[in-house]
Amino acid sequence: MAVDLNKTVTVFGGSGFIGRYVARSLARRGHRVRIACRRPDLAYHVQVAGNMGQVMPVQANLRYRWTIDRAVEGADHVVNLVGILAEGGKQRFAALQAKGAGEVAEAAKAAGARLTHLSAIGADAASPSAYARSKAEGEALVRAALPDATILRPSIVFGPEDNFFNRFADMARLSPFLPLIGGGTTRFQPIYVNDVAEAVAMTVDGTAPDGRTYELGGPEILSFREMMEIMLEVVNRRRRFLPLSFGTASRLAELTSWLPSPPLTGDQVKQLGIDNIVSEAAHREGRDIGAFGINPESLGAILPTYLVRFRPQGQFTRPEIHAGGLKRDSEMA
Repeated sequence: MAVDLNKTVTVFGGSGFIGRYVARSLARRGHRVRIACRRPDLAYHVQVAGNMGQVMPVQANLRYRWTIDRAVEGADHVVNLVGILAEGGKQRFAALQAKGAGEVAEAAKAAGARLTHLSAIGADAASPSAYARSKAEGEALVRAALPDATILRPSIVFGPEDNFFNRFADMARLSPFLPLIGGGTTRFQPIYVNDVAEAVAMTVDGTAPDGRTYELGGPEILSFREMMEIMLEVVNRRRRFLPLSFGTASRLAELTSWLPSPPLTGDQVKQLGIDNIVSEAAHREGRDIGAFGINPESLGAILPTYLVRFRPQGQFTRPEIHAGGLKRDSEMA
């Protein structure tokens, strides 16, 4: 299959966590990248991903179709990374992850562009989670408009700007306890953000078959508790775990729902009750990370590169080393 490394690519949500890595991967390949986002003035940090003029922000809002059409005009490929973890104000699951995804696909079709759509493992029309249902609806609308679109479903994505390990590491810095929703038994397959970005870029290159739904997971399947234990070892802190039933967690989420940025929402509690791992069908059919020839990074290799700031003395903390690996420092909080 011929690879064209001189495409114009519009990336919706390109100023976000995953977007900045996708922009860098695309720019390194020689593509011209448009970062389509609501506030272009807040996307200038992404421009350094490429050479001068190679990465440019443009204004677009998935709630207004005409801005979508304008952003994809003349594009060879469109990448949709838009997603939210919790609703707030006018940012609703149905508007962005369902209807908005469908309109991006329709606009890409009208422009004669190919499409890569980022969804999520767990997207399910029958899910108790509104987030997961909207992701499934978005996939259906994308397929209806562009049957040959490529859909990527990652498990939980980690990296320097993530809102998962950074949040819990910060919590461990301040609190003597860490909550374990549902006992912390839910399983995840965390994947490094740069591995996801490389997979996206390969769909743009044309080195991965179109029209498939890929499920992306890292090399390890870990329970929520195991991920917290790895995080605590990296930040050199001892903390007690506080198991919370799903019912208790839901009630606590209701009590904090009035906050501008609640620590946990009721819908997120529902999501935490469902395993988030690559399916056996995806492995069997070659629709996993292996289809891209990527050897995914592990949590243990990457977390120490950005969670060091949460150690008791930051980068100057010197944990003892023993045969089994890290041993927490005697001065550890």
